[in-house]
Amino acid sequence: MRVTGSYDYIVVGAGTAGCVLANRLSADPKNSVLLLEAGGKDDWIWIHIPVGYLFCIGNPRTDWCYKTEPDPGLNGRSILYARGRVLGGSSSINAMLYLRGQARDYDEWAQLTGDPRWSWQNVLPVFRQSEDHWRGADDYHGARGASDVAGHEWRVERQRLSWEILDAFRDAAVEAGIAKIDDFNRGENAGSSRFEVNQRRGVRVSASKAFLRPAMARANLTVLTNVHVKKLRLEGRRVLGVEFFQGRDEVFAAAKRETLLAAGSIGSPQLLQLSGIGPAALLHQHGIAVVHDLPGVGENLQDHLQLRMAFKVKDVLTLNTLTNSWWGKVKMALEYALHRTGPLTMAPSQLGAFLKSDPSQATPNLEFHVQPLSLDKFGDPLHPFPAFTASVCNLRPASRGHIRIKSPDSRAHPAITLNYLSTLADQGIAAQSLRIVRRIITGTQTMKRYSPEEFVPGPGFQSEEELVKAAGNVGTTIFHPVGTCKMGRADDPAAVVDPELRVRGIERLRVIDASIMPTITSGNTNSPTLMIAERGSALVIQASAARNS
Repeated sequence: MRVTGSYDYIVVGAGTAGCVLANRLSADPKNSVLLLEAGGKDDWIWIHIPVGYLFCIGNPRTDWCYKTEPDPGLNGRSILYARGRVLGGSSSINAMLYLRGQARDYDEWAQLTGDPRWSWQNVLPVFRQSEDHWRGADDYHGARGASDVAGHEWRVERQRLSWEILDAFRDAAVEAGIAKIDDFNRGENAGSSRFEVNQRRGVRVSASKAFLRPAMARANLTVLTNVHVKKLRLEGRRVLGVEFFQGRDEVFAAAKRETLLAAGSIGSPQLLQLSGIGPAALLHQHGIAVVHDLPGVGENLQDHLQLRMAFKVKDVLTLNTLTNSWWGKVKMALEYALHRTGPLTMAPSQLGAFLKSDPSQATPNLEFHVQPLSLDKFGDPLHPFPAFTASVCNLRPASRGHIRIKSPDSRAHPAITLNYLSTLADQGIAAQSLRIVRRIITGTQTMKRYSPEEFVPGPGFQSEEELVKAAGNVGTTIFHPVGTCKMGRADDPAAVVDPELRVRGIERLRVIDASIMPTITSGNTNSPTLMIAERGSALVIQASAARNS
């Protein structure tokens, strides 16, 4: 095995968290940092044009193209489970929606970990320090100052287009008791608003663009793409570095201080298991020597199941209409080329709403994503008739899945088991969610002028049992896997990392990505992951300073 060198820090994965870690750790010229990425460079045009997510998801050039195990909750279906495989990771192919979640999410983390540093009060400044918000700086948002070049890289803007059908849905939501608000990111997000996005003047802002590229010129940062990590090399329970494939070569890189896993909720637990850190029975099954029996590795998988309802409409423009017309396509291309506005700047969802499924919920537990388009499934062409989609997801599912290796070969995808709708509570919320969508769209005067006609899942599903079956038919991931290396107290047998993100029982190893979330946030998970990386970077730097003092 070829030895490529020795570094102070090795970061595995150049996704959202890895890009932040590489930037913050290499800011000190005394630190040498190696960043390893399985995918290639983010130099493909469709990464940067916002609507290009349509070409990136499900494309092995930019996506791991995972498939889930057949899921009883989805009536036996297996689904595409996209995760970014390119510089920037999922931030290069995702929906670009900027959402932090609710204050209660982080207060719960603080309670579950026994560490107040993870409370809303203490993570809010961490969100603000990265953010360059179109509103400017205030108590909730950060912004790039005239002389500030070290921070505030995470650009947040309003979307650069509007649709009559979405404005009508928002008015109908008011009629149904859901108020209009103007900011989802103040800790309490009840109401409807247009989603804000990570874009700059109609161009995607990925973590690679915001954090990695500004650091690439640093002599102390080495970035390797198209390398596939094989496993961690350990001496007893001390991590020495990382073994990886580079072309036909097997290579070892040594980490003098720490190795930081930022491979995400699929990759990080997989790599721990391949390295002998995880449930002993699973490791024995695949002939892997047990270094540390850590039963929580790969467990506690949580995700937001999105239930898609689609409605035909009349006398209103939708994206279906534009894309099924050559003139519409030309118009969209010209608008983007000349002004960086219009449908090519679209995130997958433009309008959002947060509400309670029932009065017993302390805070909103449902999130709506409303889109001026419809299609049978991702990757298929849009329907040839005017229609829109209203999707809803349960923000705090009780169902739990897991990630487990299928082979000792790191190049084999692990088994991804979601267990959607596996609890009665989740089934009841799913049925109620579909009823709420119908109440807004077919039960309000505002929407009646568009003659909405439900065709997915269809009006034939009415009883509780039928609605749960419909949820299984139309449900799909919204690509928010978290929790598979959960953070927790020392007395929590399922905890994989401590509140400083150190892997329990292993020296010189941390996990810093979405997998450490003990519970899923009440919204899209990309920006919370960025916050975790900012906090993790600070913890690593503080530990280094303490060792040197």
